[in-house]
Amino acid sequence: MLSGQGQHNFPWVMLARLAMIHSLAAAMSSHLPNTSSSSSSPSSSSSSLGGTWILPDGRNSSLVWSGADLRPLTPVSPWDVALCVTGTLISCENALVLAALFYAPSLRAPTFILIGSLAVADLLAGLGLVLNFISIYALDTELATLVSVGLLIAAFSASILNILAITVDRYLSLYNALTYNTERTLTFTYAMLALIWLVCVALGLLPALGWNCLGDEARCSVCRPVTKNNAVALAVTFLLVFALIMQLYLQICKIAFRHAQQIAVQQHHFAAISTTKGVSTLSAILCTFAACWMPFAMYSIVADSSYPAIYMYATVLPATCNSVINPIIYAFRNPDIQKSLWLACCGCIPANFSLRPRTSSDILLNTSIT
Repeated sequence: MLSGQGQHNFPWVMLARLAMIHSLAAAMSSHLPNTSSSSSSPSSSSSSLGGTWILPDGRNSSLVWSGADLRPLTPVSPWDVALCVTGTLISCENALVLAALFYAPSLRAPTFILIGSLAVADLLAGLGLVLNFISIYALDTELATLVSVGLLIAAFSASILNILAITVDRYLSLYNALTYNTERTLTFTYAMLALIWLVCVALGLLPALGWNCLGDEARCSVCRPVTKNNAVALAVTFLLVFALIMQLYLQICKIAFRHAQQIAVQQHHFAAISTTKGVSTLSAILCTFAACWMPFAMYSIVADSSYPAIYMYATVLPATCNSVINPIIYAFRNPDIQKSLWLACCGCIPANFSLRPRTSSDILLNTSIT
């Protein structure tokens, strides 16, 4: 029930609110194309955009929307949304890998250090994808663009070079099996990672230091603001790294088959079968890596900013998906990391979980090095 004073003021309050709604509607309509709007006076236009209303009880009521606040929103591309979602998934996966490695102090062998470095690189790549989405649709400044692109270049370069480092580590663990777990190997691992991250940070700083096409759009590559020449240089470098990884995997397979032949008699050819399975897995890993990155590398060489953006999105999205696959290939399949995850998440290990003896396939894949 309303009091006498409330009933007396109620019609005036309603009229004031209706007047405010009418003024707001006029302000919104003034931004639509209309030939009659040009004849209106500045005073009437300004009064329609905002003002102060005096209510019967003496209170002031100001409009909260003004013409300056009413601007068209940038359409959101579904491709950018897909990249942002992919970046979020990458970040969550690799954060889980890092948590497992930090939870288990025993996982400090060179292989696990390299897996941790790969997880850091992919985590930064995922965060870079999210930051790139924010810089496009929220910040929209040159500084934000340069920072996000520099982070993506550094992170994805580190991801690829860490995969190369893991391949080198697998080769050394087979070629120098007796001296693999030594202090010299650990020092070599840290030195290799320091060189990788130094190079990648330098590459990431290039756009901010002036190697960009913000002042000349004709020099842009498919990924603005990276210049065409820089994009070609990065793509060619990737092809060289991929060729080196292939060569190392071929040497790994040769060593593995030679070891399998030496012990095939004692194990009734089980070693040869296990090694063949390991080689098949290595081939699948290599093909997956090539399928993710090769289209974008080749497209970066032949295309420039004048090409339709859909082609760039169609090649860059599979490349980012490689960072989604990396934790599955290099971390989650590892029994030691699985054990650490169970302990970190549940505080226990399932009864049906056991660290099986290492086979030649494990040696080939380095999935259970302690």
